[in-house]
Amino acid sequence: QVQLVESGGGLVQAGGSLTLSCAASGLTFSSYVLGWFRQAPGKEREFVAATRWSGGSTYNVNSVKGRFIISRDNAKNTVYLQMNSLKPEDTAVYYCAADRTVVVRTAENSYDYWGQGTQVTVSS
Repeated sequence: QVQLVESGGGLVQAGGSLTLSCAASGLTFSSYVLGWFRQAPGKEREFVAATRWSGGSTYNVNSVKGRFIISRDNAKNTVYLQMNSLKPEDTAVYYCAADRTVVVRTAENSYDYWGQGTQVTVSS
């Protein structure tokens, strides 16, 4: 079965960096857009970034553009989210998701598979 397993979350001070990883198995990696979403306490889950097989990426410009970088290693079936200049408002559970398409979509109901999430906490 399809599994998406996130890792790399934790506690970091404001201004610091973290890199999340998501290892995918049970799917044809090249057939999927891989994305990251996050859900802060009391808020709806929101799109963060996603990347196509070719490496083209889309970001939530308002929230993370210029600070976060998404990348994928197709040989390792892994997608990464490098998070820099972290702010307390970045505190959330971060989810990896896979969408069987070649076009990046930002709506969470477009995504077919989800990881269990990893907590990121940014202290002020």
